[in-house]
Amino acid sequence: DQFDNLEKHTQWGIDILEKYIKFVKERTEIELSYAKQLRNLSKKYQPKKNSKEEEEYKYTSCKAFISTLNETNDYAGQHEVISENMTSHIIGDLARYIQELKQERKSNFHDGRKAQQHIETCWKQLESSKRRFERDCKEADRAQQYFEKMDADINVTKADVEKARQQAQIRHQMAEDSKADYSSILQKFNHEQHEYYHTHIPNIFQKIQEMEERRIVKIGESMKTYAEVDRQVIPIIGKCLDGIVKAAESIDEKNDSQLVIEAYKSGFEPPGDIEFEDYTQPMKRTVSDNSLSNSRGEGKLELKFGGKSKGKLWPFIKKNKGATPEDFSNLPPEQRRKKLQQKVDELNKEIQKEMDQRDAITKMKDVYLKNPQMGDPASLDHKLAEVSQNIEKLRLETQKFEAWLAEVEGRLPARSEQARRQSGLYDSQNPPTVNNCAQDRESPDGSYTEEQSQESEVKVLATDFDDEFDDEEPLPAIGTCKALYTFEGQNEGTISVVEGETLYVIEEDKGDGWTRIRRNEDEEGYVPTSYVEVYLDKNAKGAKTYI
Repeated sequence: DQFDNLEKHTQWGIDILEKYIKFVKERTEIELSYAKQLRNLSKKYQPKKNSKEEEEYKYTSCKAFISTLNETNDYAGQHEVISENMTSHIIGDLARYIQELKQERKSNFHDGRKAQQHIETCWKQLESSKRRFERDCKEADRAQQYFEKMDADINVTKADVEKARQQAQIRHQMAEDSKADYSSILQKFNHEQHEYYHTHIPNIFQKIQEMEERRIVKIGESMKTYAEVDRQVIPIIGKCLDGIVKAAESIDEKNDSQLVIEAYKSGFEPPGDIEFEDYTQPMKRTVSDNSLSNSRGEGKLELKFGGKSKGKLWPFIKKNKGATPEDFSNLPPEQRRKKLQQKVDELNKEIQKEMDQRDAITKMKDVYLKNPQMGDPASLDHKLAEVSQNIEKLRLETQKFEAWLAEVEGRLPARSEQARRQSGLYDSQNPPTVNNCAQDRESPDGSYTEEQSQESEVKVLATDFDDEFDDEEPLPAIGTCKALYTFEGQNEGTISVVEGETLYVIEEDKGDGWTRIRRNEDEEGYVPTSYVEVYLDKNAKGAKTYI
């Protein structure tokens, strides 16, 4: 008799399940949103490639920060795992279970309604037979009373009395039949009612109870899964946090300080003490006065030139904010050395790249020579010449920067072993006086002068380049050459030639890819060997025969 209440309660149970599913779904959306925000945060603070910011991450503290960003990104991934597992193990599973639960509930209550309708039908049949029995009994009583009245009346004919008697008997028989029918239906109803209340309904209610208990167990299991999904990622999240701690412990403040020292070390020595100038004795100011005026005048001249002189007066002169010179002469010696070394390394990498390309083209040309059907070997000559020209240009550029690097390394007061090895080629060319620094430039009255250092620079430059390009006597011609391609000699020491032009060879290729030629007495210089076809005079001194 509690079908309505049970129906409402079981529907409420399904609503609770759907409410829980909605809760878990919103949790998964939060996890995904949180993971996305964490990933975006990690990406936002990652250093941009090929930027100044990327250079800052050589410090251990910055490397630790990068590790923290990466671990945060992995941490975000675990929240995505939580969302995925909750969606598949809870939301998907419960959604399927609810469909089965609704179907089972519908079936149970359908059986219950059917049983209710059956017992109600039996009750209606009982009521109908009971009313019919009651009506037949009343009709029989009235017929009996009418017969008795007719039988007592002397004025009534015998035929009417007999008719009344027969009618009474008929009514009495109908009452007996109704009684028997009522008794049968009553017995049947009592049996159906007993089955309904003691068998059918208890079975249906038992099924509904079991269904409801399974629902309760299911939501409990889902809550456990909810916790387990979170618990499963805790060890990995712990590893992410351990990674952050490890990165933090790897920070080395001494190492970072040393990097700063190396990055900004100027290479200057501290200036010497300034001597006291006594102005109370005007008669003894001959030497000091001259040196003071000279030093002031020289100082003004030096300030006009900027560049090196400004760098050497480093405690007092502001840095030059103009365009950076090609030789980085606006930087302090140590910084200049690093920049020049970096430039030399870059040029060497470019040379190696071009040489690899030349080797590849040469191999391809050999393949074409052996297999003409694959391509025309002559089609690669222009590309090969272009690559060779690029290599020679880069070599000239490298030599120029190596000369500046040797000059700077010769001037540094304290040079490391690596610097000595790198610049060992130039040690013999640099005179010892080049190492003079701030103390050597002090005048007797304490002012700075650049005369000695400037003379040293002139000596170094002259020593570096005079041996290569200047000869006391013009070299004799050892043969002739014909220009295969046009070459524009834009760098110092080179000479321009036009395709098809014939010139004199005065110095053959020494293995560096350059041949020295002369057009007339005033015009001579170097051209790439691959740009010319050389015809050496066999009788000339030092001439070699090319096969």
